[in-house]
Amino acid sequence: SIPAVTITVSTRTTRRPPGTIAARAALRRLGTPYIWGGGSKSGPTRGGFDCSGLALYAWSRAGVTLPHYTGTQFTQGKRIPYPHLRQGDLVFFGGGTAAPTHVGIYLKSGTMIHAPKSGDVVRTTNFAQNPYYRPRYRGATRPHP
Repeated sequence: SIPAVTITVSTRTTRRPPGTIAARAALRRLGTPYIWGGGSKSGPTRGGFDCSGLALYAWSRAGVTLPHYTGTQFTQGKRIPYPHLRQGDLVFFGGGTAAPTHVGIYLKSGTMIHAPKSGDVVRTTNFAQNPYYRPRYRGATRPHP
C-alpha cells in the first residue's frame, strides 16, 4: 500500500502597508506634467496632476478616498509628528495660519514626491533640507482606509 502524503499550502499573503502602495503609485508618475486642477482617482486629467490631485490618485491606489483640495486633505487622517513619518504620509506646506497651499507624499529621509508648480513635473524633493519648503512645513497626516 502507498503511504498517505500530507501537503501543507500556506494561504498567508503579505499585504503592503497602504502608505507604501500610495508612495509607489506616485513614483510611477514621476515626470508627469503639473496641470492645475489635474488628477483623479483614475490618474492624470488634462495631461497631468496638481499636488492634491497626485495625493488623491496615489492614495486611491491604496483604497483611500481623498478630496481634491489641499486644505481639506490636511484635515483627513491622523496627525503625524515629523520624527514618526512613514512612507506615504501626506506632508503639507505654506498658507501661514490659513489652510496649507501645497501637499506632497512622504518617501523617506526628508524626501517627498509632489507636483510642484506650473511648468514643472512630478518630482522628488528633499523638503527637510530645501530652503523653500523647510520653513513652510505645516505638518503631516496619515490617511486611513
